[in-house]
Amino acid sequence: MSSAFQKVTVPPMDEYNNKLISYVHPPDWNNPQPSDRYDLVVIGAGTAGLVVAAGAAGLGLGLKVALIEKHLMGGDCLNVGCVPSKCIIRSARVVGEMRHAQAFGIHPPQEIEVDFPAVMKRMRKLRAGISHHDSAQRFQKLGIDVFLGAGRFLANNSIEVAGKTLRYKKAVIATGARAVRPSIEGIEEAGFLTNETVFSLTERPKRLAVIGGGPIGCELAQAFSRLGCQVILFHRHSHLLDKEDADAAEIIQNAFIDEGIHLVLNSQIERVKKSTDGKTIYFTSNGTKQSIVVDEILVGAGRAPNVESLNLKAVGVEYDRQGVQVNDYLQTTNPNIYAAGDICMNWKFTHAADAAARIVIKNTLFSPFGLGRSKLSNLVMPWVTYTDPEIAHVGMSDHQAQSQGISVDTIKISMSNVDRAIADGEESGFVKIHHKKGSDEILGATIVASHAGEMISEVTTAIVNKVGLNGLSSVIHPYPTQAEGIKKAADAYRRTLLTPTSQKFLGLLTKLS
Repeated sequence: MSSAFQKVTVPPMDEYNNKLISYVHPPDWNNPQPSDRYDLVVIGAGTAGLVVAAGAAGLGLGLKVALIEKHLMGGDCLNVGCVPSKCIIRSARVVGEMRHAQAFGIHPPQEIEVDFPAVMKRMRKLRAGISHHDSAQRFQKLGIDVFLGAGRFLANNSIEVAGKTLRYKKAVIATGARAVRPSIEGIEEAGFLTNETVFSLTERPKRLAVIGGGPIGCELAQAFSRLGCQVILFHRHSHLLDKEDADAAEIIQNAFIDEGIHLVLNSQIERVKKSTDGKTIYFTSNGTKQSIVVDEILVGAGRAPNVESLNLKAVGVEYDRQGVQVNDYLQTTNPNIYAAGDICMNWKFTHAADAAARIVIKNTLFSPFGLGRSKLSNLVMPWVTYTDPEIAHVGMSDHQAQSQGISVDTIKISMSNVDRAIADGEESGFVKIHHKKGSDEILGATIVASHAGEMISEVTTAIVNKVGLNGLSSVIHPYPTQAEGIKKAADAYRRTLLTPTSQKFLGLLTKLS
């Protein structure tokens, strides 16, 4: 037995982070003696790697599976992504609700006191509490050989890790991606935060600059603003979330302005200089040179694939700045090596990594027996930006459909026409559904609502199972719920099919009800 791997820490090393480490990179871990040959070796124990390894081991076929992780099992999602961010976003939502309590007849205190260290402590406690699901011990009990250390490909279908050599029939690269380090003069010397370090904060920065107006930057900018930071959000384009539906992005941008987040749009950061007063950011916005002093800088602009230490050239796996190159079956340029997750996909979401892992399991273990192969392009992928309100999207936008030569009609239902949204005081959003012109076939949808992420799955289910707007219209939705906005959109389509006589009859029924 060997424990030849580097010990890791997650600051602050309190009882909760010690508990986290004991599960996801236990300091007393002993790497096992490798089997003669593995059916499958997985490098990377983030979502994609964990699902592939657990799925292969759980098939009941007696497969020999090895899993390699050089840092923290659970990957970004558990440690520095979905889990910690949603914990602090939940705390921030409480502040948002208190700020608007007056409108509901509730009188909040003049000053809402945020105990920032307690917010972060709660996050660490909850993260540690669920970390056993991704633990080395759990995966060992599943019959998987877990190796802690950096995996490196060698010729002849083998991988080196912590001084041991693992031979394999098939291998999967699931090493994920990391935050891009910005090429801004002076920022390295001044110091900056990313999603990989911001959740280690124990004290609230009074003045926080956030670089990047995409989903990560917007989620964290709003959360930290509500938790008491003076937030300045830099974005190089003319409006936030420029890859989202324009109507949805406008709602979020206006919400940020109303909440006092300072937006610096059309900006170019030139340099950063550290001084006794803080960190001075020198930038240009709309052609005007300016500067501002902050205490911390959070960079949320882009991801870079973790390919550097894998020695991919030794096994003929092609890669570029975007990551490992794969075909539609998630097979690399080496037919015995597959990839899944952020290392190779444009969809950098936990649920996308999970779905891709299931494709890899089928294509590596089942397709050799003539059971067919699955394609990445067949996935219908929803995603959510967890601002308040949330933006949820699935399928094509109207522009994407038109670029493919598909004629589109769009139905938009304002949440101000949905009774539950009115009762909740959450009327600023909408349900927007794109369908093929002359058909009820749903092509895509965008929902902006307080819990849009919970609502989008109904539309995703409809698209996957080829249920059109007619079918959605026949579904009874409990009243009053905000999801009734989806039914209203489906009903709006159905009304377009009515004859003048039917429309008069429907109008009469509406008056009677």
